[in-house]
Amino acid sequence: MATTVTDAKSASAVSGRFEQAYRRGITEELPPAPRRTRALPQAPFALRGAVITPEGAWSRGYVTIANGVIDAVSTRKPRTVEVLDTDGVILPGLLDLHGHPEFNVFAAWEPPKLYTNRYAWRRSKPYKQLVRDPQNDLLSTLPAHTQTRYAEVRALVGGVTGIQGASSASTASSEPLVRNIDQWIFGAHRARSLIDLPSGSFGKESYDRIMAHIAAGTVTAFYLHLSEGRRGDAVSAKEFQHFLDLGGATPATNIIHATALTADDLHTVADAGCRLIWSPQSNLRLYGETTLAGEALAAGMTVCLGADWLPSGSTSLLAEMKVARRELAQQGHPIEAADLVAMVTSVAAEAAGLSEHLGSVAVGRPADLLVLERHHDDPYESVCLADPSWVELVCIGGDITYGRADWFAALSGAADGPTIENLTAWGKPMRLDTGFQGGSQTPSLTTVRMLLTDVYPPVGPIFA
Repeated sequence: MATTVTDAKSASAVSGRFEQAYRRGITEELPPAPRRTRALPQAPFALRGAVITPEGAWSRGYVTIANGVIDAVSTRKPRTVEVLDTDGVILPGLLDLHGHPEFNVFAAWEPPKLYTNRYAWRRSKPYKQLVRDPQNDLLSTLPAHTQTRYAEVRALVGGVTGIQGASSASTASSEPLVRNIDQWIFGAHRARSLIDLPSGSFGKESYDRIMAHIAAGTVTAFYLHLSEGRRGDAVSAKEFQHFLDLGGATPATNIIHATALTADDLHTVADAGCRLIWSPQSNLRLYGETTLAGEALAAGMTVCLGADWLPSGSTSLLAEMKVARRELAQQGHPIEAADLVAMVTSVAAEAAGLSEHLGSVAVGRPADLLVLERHHDDPYESVCLADPSWVELVCIGGDITYGRADWFAALSGAADGPTIENLTAWGKPMRLDTGFQGGSQTPSLTTVRMLLTDVYPPVGPIFA
């Protein structure tokens, strides 16, 4: 069949939707999201269990939540509030510092070969067929926010309360289910992100504005994909030099991937104060090797984790932790369980420029909390062994967002409504409230799942 000029323009526009969704960074200050309708528990309450505090792990303690914040952390049982005995591990909600949530509706992609760099797989035919074309269909057919909502639920049920990488187009006008830590948060927008460095004059103006904000102290976290390829890859090496020439190595810069960087390169960016966001599972599947994260740690570089995206990454941040632990051991840099937990909590909050608000179970902080089943005497080790089936409760800002059905009913005053639904998660009866921040107009998970599967039946399942 002959292709008309109109058809070609239409095809180009559809293809462009994918590129825009994948490559769209956040280069300008975003407006605040609409204020949410709170769904706080009817009365203050306390959780009892092993508690991971900034000073260390307690085998038994109590965390009291009132008016959305942590009101007390103590080894003594509070006498003025109801206490829920979790028999689990209580820790800060996990922070995923690298993701592409709009793409987390797909099941894992099986790369047919190893690639030299990210540009190679981005132009490959299998990737176009399995991810790019379906994504174009979804973007052109579904209501706004549908994919993002599904991905946020996936993150939430895995214990994540904050994620980086959601598109500003998907979330700027809609309150997210989990915190978007590189967008408007806690009264300000002090983060920016880019997928690709500027090429020539293209993108240079936006990049220069980011650098100016970093110099002025008005941007404190800059997320940048860099040198994502195999070590020895000439394209990745050239990109690294371009990054240095552009002055991108700053104390605000969070370098994502950096798989192609040598030990000397990592010492260079460490000396400049850069941090590393590491996604080993995705790297290994696409390139057969991953970042020299052990060298980065030895150089004094802050290292955090991100699950990347489902086409090549882990199904959860908890799964990514296990890959990171094995890789660090193989690199001759074994990591203690407490340090691995910090990578997705306190250290991640510091890298995000949000350590005053997130990443610690401490009085006065927003009650972003995760309760996991306890399967080890050492609470840190229990977290490192966990998978999403161990998630018992997730609170964001004190709101009961996801948890065991009996706990949800007890803590929420038996709340019910169109956004609250019963789920079977890895054999456990759980409850989820997709409207805890967005109000009654927010679609339920059932509705979101139906919309997705009507357009793309092989949507990757959440509870698998």
